[in-house]
Amino acid sequence: MNTDAAQPLVAVLGGGAAGFFGAIACAEADPTVQVVLLEKTGKLLSKVRVSGGGRCNVTHACGTAAQLVAHYPRGSKQLKAAFQQFGVADTIAWFARRGVALKTEADGRMFPTTDSSETIAHALEEAARRAGVRIFTNTSVDEIQPRPAGGFHLQLSGSGTARSGPTLRATRLLIATGGNPKSANYDWLRALGHRITEPVPSLFTFNVPQSPLSELMGVSVPLARVVLAGEKLQYEGPLLVTHWGVSGPAVLKLSAWGARRLSELGYVGTALINWIPAFTEETLRPWLQQFRQENGKKTVAANAQFGLPQRLWRNLTEQAGIGAETRWSDLPAKAQNRLLELLLRTPLAVRGKTTYKEEFVTCGGIALDEVDLKTMQSRRVPGLYFAGEVLDIDGITGGFNFQAAWTTGFLAGRALAAPATVEV
Repeated sequence: MNTDAAQPLVAVLGGGAAGFFGAIACAEADPTVQVVLLEKTGKLLSKVRVSGGGRCNVTHACGTAAQLVAHYPRGSKQLKAAFQQFGVADTIAWFARRGVALKTEADGRMFPTTDSSETIAHALEEAARRAGVRIFTNTSVDEIQPRPAGGFHLQLSGSGTARSGPTLRATRLLIATGGNPKSANYDWLRALGHRITEPVPSLFTFNVPQSPLSELMGVSVPLARVVLAGEKLQYEGPLLVTHWGVSGPAVLKLSAWGARRLSELGYVGTALINWIPAFTEETLRPWLQQFRQENGKKTVAANAQFGLPQRLWRNLTEQAGIGAETRWSDLPAKAQNRLLELLLRTPLAVRGKTTYKEEFVTCGGIALDEVDLKTMQSRRVPGLYFAGEVLDIDGITGGFNFQAAWTTGFLAGRALAAPATVEV
């Protein structure tokens, strides 16, 4: 890895969204700076490529920083000023200048008009190439040693370093290595003097081994409310029944807001599903009574109500003990009450979680009070910067984690090109 010792060298650790954005921002801001991006695996932009079902949910259509920060369980207060410097409109413009148009879907999520994450990955790789960023894959940093005179000495390993030697001297360093749910994986950052907010998984689905809905794999509803019994945790949104339990935005967002509490509970509890959140018990009971009077000859199980999928409706009626041929006029009060309860509070015994390895998000990381959020520079180690999910920042599903990566990466990159004195 030969470099010109006469030129400042910025090293970026991590070949994901934040790392690429930081490297590009630095190289474009000051072409005289050598920028080297080091990725320990053989894959670049892995999460970009798999996110959004392969479409890449780039950001979310929020008009102001105040609207944007409301979607971050961790880091919302600290991110407001950062989003004012580089927000959603800036992200849209950044990609537009590089030939990538974004579109907004009905729920506010924004994707490339191509509906392909490769469009985003290619734009980032091409921007890095044009800016002169040198990229090395299969290159791990085993040790970081701050130098007394400033800068860092990096001890490298991996096949990417074989031809050029295992050391690198950097004048400034950006760490954008992403999140990790295992605390021990942050020890190398603790060794630099930083405090780590203990990591736990965020954005995961619920495992329900004994689910009464197990036969309904693939059934979804556009709006349900998920409540964790006995806790002040609930969220509304689309819900999907899976072969292992329940998923969809309602569950994922609940898991983000409740990440720490769910970890404390060992991911064991009871999720109560309200399939018709527009109703309460006080409004549903008279509705059922009137419907029953007007439709007495109809069989209950065969005629789904409230826009619910027929398979789900039939399952709920079976759980309520309602026979396939039972008419509304013959429905016993006890069975009707049971159906009402299931519509508003179907209990699911949660026994664990499922986290997608390629798309995991971590609650925890570098404590934010140790970072100057205007520049992303460490308050403890001059010349050291952070961006992305390695920080104690995480958003709910919907493009918010990528927006945090673009923002923190951009601010870090600009500061790396023209480093300012860190605020303490």
